[in-house]
Amino acid sequence: MNRIKKLLIVFFTVTLVLQINVKAAPTSFADLAERLMPSVVNISTTTTTVTTNANPFPGFQFPPGSPFEDMFKEFGTPQTRKSAALGSGFIIDEKGIVITNNHVIKDSEDIVVRVGGDKEYKATIIGADPLSDIAVLQIDSKEKFIPVQFGDSDKARIGDWVIAIGNPFGLGGTVTSGIISARNRSIGLSRYEDYIQTDASINSGNSGGPLFDINGDVIGINTAILGKGGSIGIGFSIPSNSAKKVVSQLIEFGETKRGWLGVRIQVVTQEIADVEGLDEPRGVLVASVAEKSPSDNAGIKDGDIILEFNNTKINEMKELPIIVAQTEVGKTVNVKIWRNKKEIVKKIKLGRLETSSDFKEEKKEVTPETPDISEIKSLKIIARLLNDKDIEERKLPNQTTGLVITNIGKNSPIDYLNVGDVIIEAQKKKIKSIEDLEDIVDTALKSNQKTILIVIYNAQNQRRYIGVKLD
Repeated sequence: MNRIKKLLIVFFTVTLVLQINVKAAPTSFADLAERLMPSVVNISTTTTTVTTNANPFPGFQFPPGSPFEDMFKEFGTPQTRKSAALGSGFIIDEKGIVITNNHVIKDSEDIVVRVGGDKEYKATIIGADPLSDIAVLQIDSKEKFIPVQFGDSDKARIGDWVIAIGNPFGLGGTVTSGIISARNRSIGLSRYEDYIQTDASINSGNSGGPLFDINGDVIGINTAILGKGGSIGIGFSIPSNSAKKVVSQLIEFGETKRGWLGVRIQVVTQEIADVEGLDEPRGVLVASVAEKSPSDNAGIKDGDIILEFNNTKINEMKELPIIVAQTEVGKTVNVKIWRNKKEIVKKIKLGRLETSSDFKEEKKEVTPETPDISEIKSLKIIARLLNDKDIEERKLPNQTTGLVITNIGKNSPIDYLNVGDVIIEAQKKKIKSIEDLEDIVDTALKSNQKTILIVIYNAQNQRRYIGVKLD
């Protein structure tokens, strides 16, 4: 009997502890929604576009007074049309400062902000940043508004409750709830992506609206949905911690000031890690260094692997651009790199991205192929020597040497490359002839080396390091 009593006591004790530690689902969001709704705004914009209709009867004129004259006189004449767009936003200052997405107000001529569902105000743009898709507006009014605060998005966990308030399909103040489904998402929309994914229903018109945590703090700016037309339970929000720095710079300067290293980077694959003697794939590989950039001045070289930036470990490639951009321009930081199978530290004084050549660089086109080609049987490709015309037309560095790939055979170990790519190095040796590449590959095969490292220029003239597994 005593044993049964002890078991019951243990059971109820464990149950009580679990109930204390597990957060109960909210019974209602009504109080929270009522408090937050006055701070969420609906945004409508107007944009004028100019179009020209082609004359269906070019060179033909109807006689004066013809009933067809008025019908066709607009053809060939520029016509202006106004288009409207809808979005959402939220107030962060009682003076009427509003945060929204850049794509909501891009190219707009008139911006109208509706507060509380009925009061409308004109608004002007304080600053906008296409790279992060964030814009800051000022309501043109001397009234005092009810603001909300940014929360700490780093504390948001997968499974936490969230609510979204916005203007879906122009319906006005609409509240939806859900949970955080994932963190650190990249979907290819902007340069700096670290989205919070949520299943709170987000639709067209929610863009720029807030994602609130259970305390009523803004932990995200709703930006995108997956799928066309309507929500399928996969929405994406810019984390508040990423947005706060951009917002403060736009308010202070009207523009952003991001840190800049001046390197092109790529993923460290297992093959690259093996060749470089790294214990595991980590950090980011420096594919190329911009001339006279902060990295160039500090002695960073092509082929270096950046392991840490400003004492922060870099585990994935997408982490480095974000952390560099958020670092103060002009600050000197320690950058730990892996070179020649050992760690070294370089001190780099950051430049500003927005004034760099990297920021303005345009993609280059691949030049047409020319004859004089040779087969490299060990790689199952056909290639030709890079010539002066290639260098001039592709604007490659003057002393560049290498082989232009003209054909890639079936089951080639580099079948993931493209025709037009230029192989410029193999095993850290410059390629000046077909024989150079053949000798390096043959030597590796005879020594039973399974992987070699090659360097290419791709179709966009970006320098890339490739780990090649040999058969």
